[in-house]
Amino acid sequence: MTSGAEGKVTPPEQAQHLFGDALPLVGRYADLLAGAGVERGLIGPREVPRLWERHLMNCAVVEELIPEGATVVDIGSGAGLPGVILGILRPDLSVTLLEPLLRRTVFLRECIEHLELPNVEVRRGRAEDMRSEIRADVVTARAVAPLARLGSWALPLLRKGGSLLALKGEQAESELEEARGDLSAQRPCVADVIRVGRGKVEPATTVVRVTVTSESGHSGASKARRSSGGSKKKRGRKR
Repeated sequence: MTSGAEGKVTPPEQAQHLFGDALPLVGRYADLLAGAGVERGLIGPREVPRLWERHLMNCAVVEELIPEGATVVDIGSGAGLPGVILGILRPDLSVTLLEPLLRRTVFLRECIEHLELPNVEVRRGRAEDMRSEIRADVVTARAVAPLARLGSWALPLLRKGGSLLALKGEQAESELEEARGDLSAQRPCVADVIRVGRGKVEPATTVVRVTVTSESGHSGASKARRSSGGSKKKRGRKR
């Protein structure tokens, strides 16, 4: 990938195949990350040359794991990865970017406004404080916390049958084995390590998927409803 003017990044050729008609919109988001994102300290300047391959494309393939019409909460959203990308690619999803730091939520709201994403909202707060307010089908997280701690934040937000999708690195299997006991102590669940995007990104994206199998311990919490009337087509996907 090559860099153009400050705040402009050129996508690699394989990005066209991955994003399809959504590529211009993803490109606008990439420019925001490379410009204001770097200036405000949300993205390191060294990440700009590998922004597409390491960040945008790496996150995009996670949408393969998310069911139609799902309610998604991206915790510790930071600069909006993977939540913003999922919102761009999947207009059928209802995405909440959950972030505790003010400067990051300001950036995220500017991104959503600039990109005109009606299916994405920003909420300022910590996941552990949202247990009585949020119920989701999917919780996503990228570079937020070790798996055991992440599970304590994410699993209480999930409906029965919902999944935590944690984007992890090469040590995902060993991290999961160490965290299994802590995850099960939070809520009854099953967990595995999967790799998505084979043939689309190199290397494939590693995801720890933790699926809740019981509602026990959460009967008093209010439940959010799925958004209705979402499009059944993925923006930019070629059928």
